[in-house]
Amino acid sequence: MGAPHNKNRYGELWPAYKIKVGLEILTALKPYVVVSGGWAWHFMSPKDHIEYKHAHDHKDIDVFVDPKNVSYVMQILQGHGFGKVWTRYDRFSSDENFRRYERQIESPEERIFRVTIDFFEKKDVPSREIDGWTVVAPKFLLSLYNSIHSSHSCWAVQAATRLLDRGIDPLYREELIAIPRQ
Repeated sequence: MGAPHNKNRYGELWPAYKIKVGLEILTALKPYVVVSGGWAWHFMSPKDHIEYKHAHDHKDIDVFVDPKNVSYVMQILQGHGFGKVWTRYDRFSSDENFRRYERQIESPEERIFRVTIDFFEKKDVPSREIDGWTVVAPKFLLSLYNSIHSSHSCWAVQAATRLLDRGIDPLYREELIAIPRQ
């Protein structure tokens, strides 16, 4: 979602099989990660919401991992068929010690797709608990859109920015998934 939004495509949905697979691996990682990016907005959105492509990004799964949990996360990923993928960012040092893992999956719909997990090793990430999930705190999450996250034009990011500017907690707010007026 780094490219400009095509407003003519508003209303398109994420395929249910991609959401299902994302939730399955996140559930396995749940005790060891802080969920970030589009999946954080997913958990902050109203329950059973419509999975609009432009509401929040499900192209990859972004998580923060406390350094003491890195080995557990790597074992879980490898146990679920994920392999390390080298990126151009691996040669740079960073405070987050970035890693990327991917897996090719064939869905029941006979579509082959890739699940990408980007994880950032970091201790003490500002977070909150939402229905048993540890999710990056909204203000901190918004601060990441000029560095490690690129989908700053998704509806949830825009809506959360407006809500927080007015002192309103974005948790479960319809604005996170509402199609903007054009």
